[in-house]
Amino acid sequence: MSGQLVAVTGATGFIGRILLQSLIKEGWKVRALTRRHQTDNESTQWVKGDLDDLDALRALVKDVSAVVHCAGQVRGNSLQDFVHTNVAGTRNLVSTSIQQDSPPRFLLISSLAAREPELSWYATSKRMAEQLVVDHSDALPCAIFRPTAVYGPGDKEMSPLFRATRRGILPMVGQPAMRFGLLHVSDLVAAVLCWLSTNTPVRGVYELDDGTPGGYDSASVAAIARDVWKRPVRCLFLPSPLVSLIANINLLSARLLRYPPMLTPGKVRELQHINWVCDITPLTRALPDWQPHIRLRDALPQAI
Repeated sequence: MSGQLVAVTGATGFIGRILLQSLIKEGWKVRALTRRHQTDNESTQWVKGDLDDLDALRALVKDVSAVVHCAGQVRGNSLQDFVHTNVAGTRNLVSTSIQQDSPPRFLLISSLAAREPELSWYATSKRMAEQLVVDHSDALPCAIFRPTAVYGPGDKEMSPLFRATRRGILPMVGQPAMRFGLLHVSDLVAAVLCWLSTNTPVRGVYELDDGTPGGYDSASVAAIARDVWKRPVRCLFLPSPLVSLIANINLLSARLLRYPPMLTPGKVRELQHINWVCDITPLTRALPDWQPHIRLRDALPQAI
């Protein structure tokens, strides 16, 4: 199906930028949403606007074969901050897609956090966005990807953690028993390309990580870092009361100074959650051509 036109939101972000490059490399034509002026080329047409701009969204999805919705709010100081982009923005995009004479297949890049919506405003908003897409599945051939922590070139969230291991420290929040998945951005993009290339649209909700049995824990990440950097790496568990205090102070400051904070009490609850490991079997069955190929041991030198 390469050569057809696909619409992408979030194309200037970490995941979207790499997705855009991969789509072009594979021969797709891309129409992408952007807040800032971008120059069109033979492979990419930019539509200036955002998820509140219905005219821009209509132009974005007109006559496309598929929509990949990567845009999302990851920082905010209230539930409404997240709902505005992650839910209302998704509603607008779904609505304009359904209005097409031939509705395109629709892929929402959600988050594994949506599995536990009670933990944070972000997780709640992602679950709400997922439900909105599911509610329109009769009119729109749609799927939802729930990636775990995504890392790779250009990542700004995981790279500081990986850089710390090079200095001999792995800072963690929570308990040693916590287990979590990791996913290299290239494997996530490969899954999107496989989903786009199926003759019949694949539907459903799918979790994604790198397939490491049982996922990772602090000790296994420290051991990998030790092997890669050839130096001791010590796990440093930050006291939960201290981290929670800092998160509450940060949230208060953000509301007073009007900036979107990353570290909030909800984010702390996400970081402390005991299990962020995925079951990728449903997705590998739905997309037999997809398997994750990059593990942390292979990618750590580039991840910093």
